[in-house]
Amino acid sequence: MSNNPRPLEGLRIVEVSSFVASPLCGLTLSQLGAEVIRVDPVGGAADTNRWPVTADGNSIYWTGLNRGKKSVTANFREPEGQKLIQDLVTESGPGGGILVTNAGGRAWMSHETLAAKRPDVITLELLGRTDGTPGVDYTVNAALGFPSITGPTDYAGVVNHALPAWDVACGLYAALAITAAVRRRDQTGAGAQITLPLEDTALAIAGTLGYLTEPQLGGGSRPATGNDVYGTYGTDFVTADGGRFMLVALTPRHFRDLVAMTETGDAVAAIEKALGADFTTEADRYTHRGILTPLFAAWFERHTTAEVEDALSKCAVLSERYRTFDEVVESGVLQRNPLFTELDQPGVGTYLAAGLPARFDGEHYFTDPAPALGSSAGF
Repeated sequence: MSNNPRPLEGLRIVEVSSFVASPLCGLTLSQLGAEVIRVDPVGGAADTNRWPVTADGNSIYWTGLNRGKKSVTANFREPEGQKLIQDLVTESGPGGGILVTNAGGRAWMSHETLAAKRPDVITLELLGRTDGTPGVDYTVNAALGFPSITGPTDYAGVVNHALPAWDVACGLYAALAITAAVRRRDQTGAGAQITLPLEDTALAIAGTLGYLTEPQLGGGSRPATGNDVYGTYGTDFVTADGGRFMLVALTPRHFRDLVAMTETGDAVAAIEKALGADFTTEADRYTHRGILTPLFAAWFERHTTAEVEDALSKCAVLSERYRTFDEVVESGVLQRNPLFTELDQPGVGTYLAAGLPARFDGEHYFTDPAPALGSSAGF
């Protein structure tokens, strides 16, 4: 382990939050070296006992997102509790004066109130929708359009994503915004009032990736493609013994290797000539995937999972076998990856917990276990 200081050492963040985006922001800042104090109402916020939980009812979710933080509880409805939070934010030294919350709308915790006590205060308020009304990942996603193109192409309904992707992106954007505001304050002495709606996070990413640009330019909504990768050649295949692989041929070399592996060279060449297609281009590989895929699929159906894994290990095509979470854990990949280290979490048990994915000078940053709710009073 390096003795070099972490990038954000000396910062103190007060986090008044719940659920995913705001706690993930705090966790990320903590992994980078900031002191993060999570403040909950007495008895805990709405996510204190959120699933998944242990057999004893302790939240694996809550402890996972609050590793490395301090925990303070306060009565948000009483002047004493409100003052405690105000003082934590405004009297926390040169590296303090920073609040992250998704529990805004309280005058006593507003930027204006805190700035009157400390002019260089930095506040970041995570909102649901752009207009400030409530919204969560799944409602924001429903309104954006992704469930309409997710799932099997022969299914007429909508399919929600299992990963709260907008929450995750919003939490990471929040951590970036805090570090940017601290950088500006170091340069100018100015604080910052930052608002970050979950809805705007989703809209920004969807716009950047073209999902919202195509309709504006007359192309209409992007079609559902099931497990096919939009705009290139990629799809899933099933082996003779029921294994399933995801393959992606992004480049001409990938595609040549896939053709060679599946022994379909003559058939693919004949199709290319008959259609006047050029399979060195992503566009043609994607456009004619309905003809190409059955050719490749026949090879997979004749080979076992082990045989397919061996063949794929010898070629350039991008691939992975579909696994369950149980299989990922049982495979030993966590033990082999230095991203993970053993953590003894009181109330939950000992398990391998991930650190910060980015390596600084070859080092992952890890945190201590999550505190017990309210255990850091008087720290």
